[in-house]
Amino acid sequence: MQLAGITANPTEVGTTQQVRNLLMALDEHSQRFRFLVRDHDAKFTAAFDAVFAAAGTEVIKIPPRAPKANAHAELWVGTARRERLDQILIINAQHLQRVLAKFVDHYNGHRPHRALRQQAPEPRLRVVPADSGTVERHQVLGGLINEYRLVA
Repeated sequence: MQLAGITANPTEVGTTQQVRNLLMALDEHSQRFRFLVRDHDAKFTAAFDAVFAAAGTEVIKIPPRAPKANAHAELWVGTARRERLDQILIINAQHLQRVLAKFVDHYNGHRPHRALRQQAPEPRLRVVPADSGTVERHQVLGGLINEYRLVA
């Protein structure tokens, strides 16, 4: 999962620029994305699609008024709301950006996923024998998220 940008009033030009910024930040990892599934929102113009096409990503539009066709995005939004945003008062766009960035990092690197046999999509844990150390807790977002690591 990647966080492209946050704005209160998205526009066609701004959305296209956010995609360019995202692909530049991903650098060589942008080649991992074969498909982009998106809805028919007016902010997603031909220029938006062209940026992905230039990166070798095929854009697939879901049918109108069919949120279940983009179930992964709907699931992520629901997860972010239930696990983080319902538990914290967001005061401005910068605060929302920081909270979501930390949640995306946790979601990709530490949070267990049922479909991945309780592993994270991009695990950041070092595998060590269970008897070689103690467990250390690392608090994220002031303790709203706890991540655990084995320490040798």
